[in-house]
Amino acid sequence: MQSLIRFIGVASLCLAAAGAAQSQTYPSQPVTLIVPYTPGTGIDIIARTVGPKLQERLGQPFIVDNRPGASGNIGAEAVAKAAPNGNTLMITVNTFTMTPALYKKIPYDPVADFTPISKLAFGSLALVVNPDALPVKSLDELASYAKARPGKINYGSPGNGTPQHLAVEILKERLGIDMVHVPYKGAAGANTDLLGGHIQLMVLPVHTALPFVRQGKLRILAVSGESRSVLAPDVPSMGELGIKNLDVDLYFWLAGPANLPKPVVARLNQEMAAIMAMPDVKESLMRQGLVPATSSPEEINDSIKKDVVRWKTFTRQHNITAD
Repeated sequence: MQSLIRFIGVASLCLAAAGAAQSQTYPSQPVTLIVPYTPGTGIDIIARTVGPKLQERLGQPFIVDNRPGASGNIGAEAVAKAAPNGNTLMITVNTFTMTPALYKKIPYDPVADFTPISKLAFGSLALVVNPDALPVKSLDELASYAKARPGKINYGSPGNGTPQHLAVEILKERLGIDMVHVPYKGAAGANTDLLGGHIQLMVLPVHTALPFVRQGKLRILAVSGESRSVLAPDVPSMGELGIKNLDVDLYFWLAGPANLPKPVVARLNQEMAAIMAMPDVKESLMRQGLVPATSSPEEINDSIKKDVVRWKTFTRQHNITAD
């Protein structure tokens, strides 16, 4: 019996030593950091901010590889099919959790095929109106105006199933109002038409809306979520205004393929926590309207799982698809 105990003890020490060695030697070659969207997006900005920092700290190049297309599915599939050695990673956003609800078929499982590593940042969304096209100054005024004119307000979004679309659908349900959705192929056309008054209302990232608010071209009625945005502290949150659980804020995280070794996950999580706390990283991301954040792998995994279920339920109830 004592021999068995000694054997188990030695085996455990060997496994621990192997894990520590794997953590210390990672990475042994350049790492591909896949961004499943185009250059200039929030995900891309984060990747190009943290990539050089990871290279400095870990001694290998972290090469940003933009693989846009199919609402992020092309890049995500590449990561899902990569070897689980930490040499292929992905930075993504929570639209990833909406994709399974919007498409009849996707080439991966958003939970089973990935290893979440750490949350990196989040970005607040704002409900905005063109004040010349929609003369309301508060959420209460919007509700009253819309109830008196059912189906007369047009709101835009970058496309069916985007966070901006789903946010307004949730709001319509909570306020008991009817507004017409005008989906665009991307944000640029929708933003242009909002500024031109062709559509009256939209949900925008706070940092996108603020320059136009300062020019008097747009008005923010509220920001999503329970708390005010640090970028617009004078604007009330939906939670303050009685619209609870309208949580569609963007959050970004680092992930790898399924079965990524635990020592590699732990090392990357530790490094990301240090990087996101760096003053120059904070300043760089805040300038782009992104608030740095960190989490344990377990915390971000729980968020992903909950959101996958939440959006499947919501889109089925409201018959929303991207196909």
